Amino acid sequence: MQSRFRSDRRLTVRMTVTLFLLGLLYVAFVAALIALLKSWVLVIVIAALALGAQYWFSDRIALYAMHGRIVEREECPQLHGVVDRLCAVADMPKPLVAVSDVDMPNAFATGRNPDHAVLCVTTGLLRRLEPDELEGVLAHELSHVAHKDVAVITVASFLGVIAGLVVRFAFYSELFGGRGRKDQNTVAVFGAVMGISALVYAISFLLIRALSRYRELAADRAAAYLTGRPSALASALTKVTGEIARIPTKDLRTAQAFNAFYFTPAFGADAGISRIFSTHPTLEQRLEQLARISAELGEAATPGKAE
Repeated sequence: MQSRFRSDRRLTVRMTVTLFLLGLLYVAFVAALIALLKSWVLVIVIAALALGAQYWFSDRIALYAMHGRIVEREECPQLHGVVDRLCAVADMPKPLVAVSDVDMPNAFATGRNPDHAVLCVTTGLLRRLEPDELEGVLAHELSHVAHKDVAVITVASFLGVIAGLVVRFAFYSELFGGRGRKDQNTVAVFGAVMGISALVYAISFLLIRALSRYRELAADRAAAYLTGRPSALASALTKVTGEIARIPTKDLRTAQAFNAFYFTPAFGADAGISRIFSTHPTLEQRLEQLARISAELGEAATPGKAE
């Protein structure tokens, strides 16, 4: 079913191009493995199983990792009310609603498609945001669900999973003929596989980060147009980013592993070079885009407007 979130041709094109480039990289990588290894099938099988688990159970994995729990309407009526209203306006299935009992203000959506999705917010977010700000954040996350962003990123991550498994497999198995065999051919094959795997991982890493940054901007746009209140989303972004920046980096390290899923990344005040490879655009970029949309909509825009 097509939702009423604005279609984004630029996002579709970028997703298609990224997946195409990763597909070419995948073909080249597998060809190199076939040429160098005798047990490449095992590597691919393991990677395929990991991808399948991540694709089919991403919602459960994310909820478990972030200590989220499904909540019913009786427990969080306001949260369910906002999700109900947004899903009705967007004409999309309602995802499961979950809450994570952590103070860090954030939210994420996961699941392989709109019919198997979970929308999770932290108690820290619920405590800090005004109702219109919360609506903007939830609309942003629902846009990810409607555009199937999680499924695309999961598939796109396949190469990185393979490359990482190849490196580990090289260290902890008899792939190169056993520990006692250390001739020059073995060392050369080992070096070639490690080098190719590292290169493949680096390229896929950069492509996925570029796609992820754009999909965050696309979700901001979709949320702004759906709610008709880009200023509320901008206020939520500013507030959440500022609150997270005050949390010591050492307390954010566990959460940083899930930055690709979050509404805004879990960076402390001293993020440094981490921001260069972030899954999200800068706060300034996001606010500039929302300011342009606000000017476009003008004061005549009404909340809940769907285009």
